[in-house]
Amino acid sequence: MKKWEVYKKTNFKSWENIDSIEDFSYPWLDENPPKTLFRAFYDDLFLYFHFTAFGKDPKIYVETNNKLEVRFSERVELFFRRDEDMRPYYCLEMDPNGRVLDYKACMYRKFDRNWTWPDPLDIKTIIYKDKYTLEGKICLKTLRDLGVLKTNMIEIGVYRGHCTKLDKKDDSIKWISWVDSKTRTPDFHVPSSFGGLILK
Repeated sequence: MKKWEVYKKTNFKSWENIDSIEDFSYPWLDENPPKTLFRAFYDDLFLYFHFTAFGKDPKIYVETNNKLEVRFSERVELFFRRDEDMRPYYCLEMDPNGRVLDYKACMYRKFDRNWTWPDPLDIKTIIYKDKYTLEGKICLKTLRDLGVLKTNMIEIGVYRGHCTKLDKKDDSIKWISWVDSKTRTPDFHVPSSFGGLILK
């Protein structure tokens, strides 16, 4: 399993001082993806996370502002699982407007989109000329209660859906992942797409 070490911070000053995951790829395309960075640290209560997603004018689908519209938008994603059985696992898909599509799922692709994350995520976003940033925090107690934080490791999927046009079609999204799931077609909802965050 691919792993990344996350360190405890008690005097956080700037995300620029936090190490980042940068080795994201298009596993299903023979081209380089737009640059994506993921950073994280933790304290006694929370896991803090931060994405930097490069690319001009992120495409965001808004009609009724329902959380399901995130599926058709530019977004970053975090999935959490208890184990390789993925029964259940928990998903956060977050767009540049700060909307969150949160849901619970079971293998294979059995989605409960009426489920909501148990506590506030405090999502903050900024859209710049050439990128957007998204940050939030997750209660460590919630991760323990969900069974996805065991001892000092979180089994996690870290992804980005790079939206190229707003047309509600699958081919409007180019799928970017930290871990190559080795699947024939794009699929994050499989055990092989997860890595591990080690809390140091």
